[in-house]
Amino acid sequence: MKKTPLRTCIVCREKKEKRKLIRIVRDKENQTVFFDKTGKANGRGAYICGSDKCIEALGNVKMINNILNVNVKKEDMENVKEGIKKYLKEEVLN
Repeated sequence: MKKTPLRTCIVCREKKEKRKLIRIVRDKENQTVFFDKTGKANGRGAYICGSDKCIEALGNVKMINNILNVNVKKEDMENVKEGIKKYLKEEVLN
């Protein structure tokens, strides 16, 4: 039997199955942060659960900068948050 990988949400610190979490990635080349729908993009990643509280905490740019070792702007993180919210709405509707 294959072991299911667990990851920890960077906001609420709950451990969950990797596929049930949302991955945020720092791209090595241009030091940007983006939402990884596939969970397989190259770069340093961090995970959050899909709760509203955890998604809203992405507005805390200082936390993201420390975890992903990047210098991201607040506007960029707002775009990431909106992308995650849109993705979650699409998943619920399908």
